[in-house]
Amino acid sequence: MKVAIYARYSSNNQRDASIVDQLRVCRVHAEKQGWQVIDEYTDHAMSGASLLRPGVQALIADGLRGRFQIVLAEAMDRLSRDQEDIAGLYKRMAYGGVKIVTLSEGEITHLHVGLKGTMNALFLKDLADKTRRGLRGRVALGKSGGGNAYGYDVVRKLGGDGTPVRGDRTINEAQAEVIRRIFGDYVTGKSPKRIAVALNKDGIPAPGGGGWGFSTLNGNAKRGNGILNNEMYIGKLIWNRQRFLKEPDTGKRQARPNPGSEWIIQEVPELRILDDDLWNAAKGRQVALKLTRRDDGGSENHFRERRRPKYLFSGLTKCGRCGGGYSMISADLLGCSTARNKGTCDNRKNIRRDSLEPRVLNALRHHLMDAALFKAFCDEFTREMNRLRMECRASIDAAEAELKRIERELEKIMDLYLNDAMPMDMVKERSSKLESRRTELTRFLKGTEEPPPLLHPNMASYYRVQVAELHDALQEDTEAKRMTAAEIFRSLVKEIILTPAADAFHIDVRGDLAGILAISLNTKKPALSAGCSQVEMVAGTRNYRERHLLQVAI
Repeated sequence: MKVAIYARYSSNNQRDASIVDQLRVCRVHAEKQGWQVIDEYTDHAMSGASLLRPGVQALIADGLRGRFQIVLAEAMDRLSRDQEDIAGLYKRMAYGGVKIVTLSEGEITHLHVGLKGTMNALFLKDLADKTRRGLRGRVALGKSGGGNAYGYDVVRKLGGDGTPVRGDRTINEAQAEVIRRIFGDYVTGKSPKRIAVALNKDGIPAPGGGGWGFSTLNGNAKRGNGILNNEMYIGKLIWNRQRFLKEPDTGKRQARPNPGSEWIIQEVPELRILDDDLWNAAKGRQVALKLTRRDDGGSENHFRERRRPKYLFSGLTKCGRCGGGYSMISADLLGCSTARNKGTCDNRKNIRRDSLEPRVLNALRHHLMDAALFKAFCDEFTREMNRLRMECRASIDAAEAELKRIERELEKIMDLYLNDAMPMDMVKERSSKLESRRTELTRFLKGTEEPPPLLHPNMASYYRVQVAELHDALQEDTEAKRMTAAEIFRSLVKEIILTPAADAFHIDVRGDLAGILAISLNTKKPALSAGCSQVEMVAGTRNYRERHLLQVAI
């Protein structure tokens, strides 16, 4: 009888000696039976949960070709632990006229396939459950739940009983500085791709030891991976975000997200690398890059809209004739894209970029918030805000007063009931109405926020000081300062309308009131979410004159 021997071990923690031992005992058994060993098939450090192993696949192929009549293994679980796979292997071998014999079970029959296959499958599930239970307990202690993150080193030490203590980590200060640099550059406006190029240029090794890529930084925000999404850097350990399932056809693990209710979150302040301000600024920029568009019903903006603008006012210039965009038609000239790409616009007038940008900056610096006009706006705005604030404050005061009155009424009802002056039915009826109203008022007060501080009439002067400093920052040698200043300048402009005239361009710079008030109040968030302010410029090649006008709509 010709026989093939199969051996396997599943874990990297085991040794090749396990294979040698399996082959040796199988050879001894074959010799006792008088069988001739034709070949030996092995799989090293491979799970028995799948048949997608080179050794067992070669065994199946040779068995179907009739190279041997018996497959010999130490036990059935060496061939496979999966019910479906062991049944499939048995059917294939039976079709080829090959018997399966193991040292533990003897000759394999349908009964073995059913019962033993079920036991092996249950063993795998039980092993997975115990492993997850152990990891969960480790995470609850603030230790690693598997794997390590960039910025940390694994602590290797022994416990009091001499056994290894697993799961401890410590901050790698050199890598921590790289993480702070990445977040700092990202907050100042650099793209992940640009940051990765700079890191590679400086010879800083990536987490995997190779070169940095933008995906290493971006990762996947929903799955919490990538440098910019790792909450471990603010001292928060999150485990069980996702589970892994094996695809039946390929055997590859596929990630599936778990609901947030199943996440295990543990505070680990000793592993904090970033402060909250830097982390929140980075998260805020990520959200800003995914803001919904106003013109398409709120769908997420296209990737082209999230690209970093190449020039100071890229994407903001519009044609006054057709409403299409002005874009670079050469290294220095801006022209109407619709006129050149579609021919449906007759505006063929061009303007140099190095002429447009200084004029727009000049408008932003000197005319967008004219002191006298803005003071008049502030007076009117302040009066309106005061009126709304007084109405809001009056509503809050009235709600608080009514809430106190309800509390007194409930106490009176209880006193009347205890003194037998009011029957229970009436107590329930009146108390029910009062409780309902108290709940309504409590919900109202909880959801009501105090209004923002008033605008100061001298805010226009502060705005001009801030913009002057930003203009100076554009001339700085430091790239980070230039990028930050450029991004703030762009936030002040909603659009720039270029309308051709006889010998000049009418340049209409429309500002975004939210951005203007934000910089004027020196706040991180815009003071208002709607509004527009506008300054008109008429600029020509030979004659250059300006008119300024402030129009604000709330």
